[in-house]
Amino acid sequence: MKRNMLISDSLVAQEGDVVELLSSGSKFFILTLESGKELQTHRGIISHDDLIGKEWGSKILSHKGSQFYLIQPGISDILQTTKRNTQIMYPKDIGYILIRLNITPGTKIIEAGTGSGSLTQALALFVGDEGHIYSYESREDMLNLAKKNIARLGLSERVTFFNKDISVGFEGQTVDAVFLDLPNPYDFIGQVKSSLNPGGFFGTILPTTNQVLRILTALRRYDFQQIDVCEILLRFYQAQETKFRPVDRMVAHTGFLILARSVANLNDAESY
Repeated sequence: MKRNMLISDSLVAQEGDVVELLSSGSKFFILTLESGKELQTHRGIISHDDLIGKEWGSKILSHKGSQFYLIQPGISDILQTTKRNTQIMYPKDIGYILIRLNITPGTKIIEAGTGSGSLTQALALFVGDEGHIYSYESREDMLNLAKKNIARLGLSERVTFFNKDISVGFEGQTVDAVFLDLPNPYDFIGQVKSSLNPGGFFGTILPTTNQVLRILTALRRYDFQQIDVCEILLRFYQAQETKFRPVDRMVAHTGFLILARSVANLNDAESY
């Protein structure tokens, strides 16, 4: 089995590892080590060969003498540098989704609307080798990009990708959780319910209030319980003792998160 490229069992960086070069302040670079390659930055050039075999945390100098530190990247930094064709989900939303959908080692989850695979990457890290992700995307170019992003982390064996529109249904999986990143998730709540284990978790993200009202109606129709709607706002502060204050920009509204639990039908959904 290909190893998880974000968790090294070695004290030194090896060829094929995904590594982070931390520069001054909060600037950083993510790269996959490959012998013979170079990283070119405005602070100078760094050879991959100079990184292979170095201990984690080592100080590295570019050809201009600029300092970098060799560290293992965190998932937040990976998500910030994920190659994308469309807007990806923000870490602030992904973190809450992981908790609310109870994503733990062994979890099996369906996601639809893979996009560039930012959520897929986080899910793949958390479900472990015992869990699995069934990811649906109708756009082939987006699916191919998501596959590359997952492969970069060495987690391809944890994800099965489907290049199909979910309007024709899922592939018969029974799972612990379902997350839909689609403009019309309310059209698929019936098939979501049929795919979830009793007590299973559902989540979706929507940008507008009129979409939220439609998903709430659909969830009530199919007797979902513990329904919550929220948005997560994130504000950073300048980490400087002499001028500690909020930064000028903040990550505010990125979408409404709608979360619910699937239970046995309390009403006849067809006659609601």
